[in-house]
Amino acid sequence: MKRHLISAADLSRDDAVLILDTAEEMARVADRPIKKLPTLRGRTVVNLFFEDSTRTRISFEAAAKRLSADVINFSAKGSSVSKGESLKDTALTLEAMGADAVVIRHHASGAPYRLANSGWIDGAVVNAGDGTHEHPTQALLDAFTMRRRLVGPDAGLGKDLSGRRITIVGDVLHSRVARSNVHLLTTLGAEVTLVAPPTLVPVGVESWPCEVSYDLDQVLPKSDAVMMLRVQRERMNAAFFPTEREYARRYGLDADRMAKMPEHAVVMHPGPMNRGMEITAEVADSVRCTAVEQVANGVSTRMAVLYLLLGGSEPAVATNHARTEENK
Repeated sequence: MKRHLISAADLSRDDAVLILDTAEEMARVADRPIKKLPTLRGRTVVNLFFEDSTRTRISFEAAAKRLSADVINFSAKGSSVSKGESLKDTALTLEAMGADAVVIRHHASGAPYRLANSGWIDGAVVNAGDGTHEHPTQALLDAFTMRRRLVGPDAGLGKDLSGRRITIVGDVLHSRVARSNVHLLTTLGAEVTLVAPPTLVPVGVESWPCEVSYDLDQVLPKSDAVMMLRVQRERMNAAFFPTEREYARRYGLDADRMAKMPEHAVVMHPGPMNRGMEITAEVADSVRCTAVEQVANGVSTRMAVLYLLLGGSEPAVATNHARTEENK
């Protein structure tokens, strides 16, 4: 792997499979009475969040702590950023504190890239979402969830998603999750189709390695996984569709539409959900919906990312006598 994780497009097929396989090892740790490894003991991970977040921030914090790293949570609200401090000065402060990795979420697309290539800090940089650009660890946990559901936890080791047909539905225009998933899933061999109103399809989408459709009902019967995206009203400054009711009628997933999917197919959602808009409560609470699994899998996947960026060549999950002696 490279030194930083800024974009899903930076990952080769082998990089991605290595992360997914390592995440499978990390998931087994979650089944233990004591869910902790000594792998990153003495390392410091900073969660640098300039945007609100629940799942991502807590997930990265849990991942780092399960690997025995020291965690510093930095929120822009209540910090010197609210007084006008620049990203550079914030980064220099973190460097002075000895940060080994910085997990950054920022409202500006490109901020993690700037941080990683600025020379301001020596540690690894992980993009936890930048503007409407990318969210690579969300794509990794989504791929991990798909591989577990569609291939199997043990049978899937070393395998990708070749031949699987993934449909991503909704507000693609504002979705960093959609962009990262298109890059990663195609790298893993999947066939991706985007379904959205014409007003919520990005300019230049024809250069993306995927298909585009405006008819959800036509695509559902041949989908192995259907990912519903949240309509990001906070990023909208115009009317992108007539009404919420009209959007739900054409692009929402309800029980009738779910019945058109193959029996093995799963429903995904990166959260948070707008129940009743892009997905009905009946579908969200069904056994076919993986939304809660995705949250749990996010911890394992982010443990794998932090381990591979910071852990060196030690085994991810140690069971040998030497590790036992070390922990005494």
